[in-house]
Amino acid sequence: MADKRDTIDIPATEAASVAALGNSPDRMARWGGVLLLCTALVTAVMVYARVASDADQATLAESLRSIAENRGMYSLFGGARFVSGLTLLAAGWLLLRTWIIRDRWATPWVPYLFITSGAFTAISGLISIVISVQATAAASPSDIAGIGTVDNLRWIVGKAGFTAAGLALIVAAWFQWHVGGTLRKVAPASAALGVAMQVIWVDAANVIHPVVGSLFFVWLLLIGFMLSTGRVERHFVARYGENAAR
Repeated sequence: MADKRDTIDIPATEAASVAALGNSPDRMARWGGVLLLCTALVTAVMVYARVASDADQATLAESLRSIAENRGMYSLFGGARFVSGLTLLAAGWLLLRTWIIRDRWATPWVPYLFITSGAFTAISGLISIVISVQATAAASPSDIAGIGTVDNLRWIVGKAGFTAAGLALIVAAWFQWHVGGTLRKVAPASAALGVAMQVIWVDAANVIHPVVGSLFFVWLLLIGFMLSTGRVERHFVARYGENAAR
C-alpha cells in the first residue's frame, strides 16, 4: 500500500499551508511548545544555581563541604532540575496528542523520548535536593560514603535523561529533513547535537559538555518557539497537504 504522504496534493507555498491551517494551530502543539520554552528557561536557572553552588570539587568530601556552605543554591539547582524534568515530560505528553503524531505524520518516539528524559531529569533533581540535606548533616567518613552512593545514582540518572533527549533530537532530525522548509535547515543541527549529547558519558569530554548543553538550550528555544506559534504545523501542511491537518 502506498504511503499516504505520496498520495495527497502538496501546496506550492507556505502561504497555502497557512490558509489551510487557518489561525487556530493545534492547542496541544502550541502548549507543548510553550512547555519546551519553559524547560529551556528553567534549565538556565538550574545551570546558574549549579555554578553558584560551586559543587564540582576535586573530591566528594570537598564537594559536600561546598554544597553545605551553599545549600540554598544547591537546593535551587535540584528544584530547577526537578521542574525542568516535569516541563519536558509534560511537553512530550502534549506532543503525543497533536494531529502530527496522532495521524502518524511523524513518529511518536520523539515525545516518548522526551517523556523518558523528563522523568529521569526530575528524579535527578529530587536526588540533588536530598544530597543538599545530607551534606549539611554529614559528620563522618561513613556518612560521606553513603552520600557518595546517592550521588552516583544522581550522576547516572541525570546522564540517562540527557541521553534520551539527545536520541529524541536524532529521531526528530529525520522527520525535519523530510518535511522541508526551515525544519530541513534545522535537521542537520538536530542530528549533530543529538549525537554530541551521547558523549555525556565520557568524562574526558567534559570540556565540551557546557557547549553541548548550551546548544541544547538554544534548540529548545527554537523548536519551542516554532511549535508555540504554529510554524511546525504549517510546515507539515505545506509538505503533505491540507488534508494532513484534518
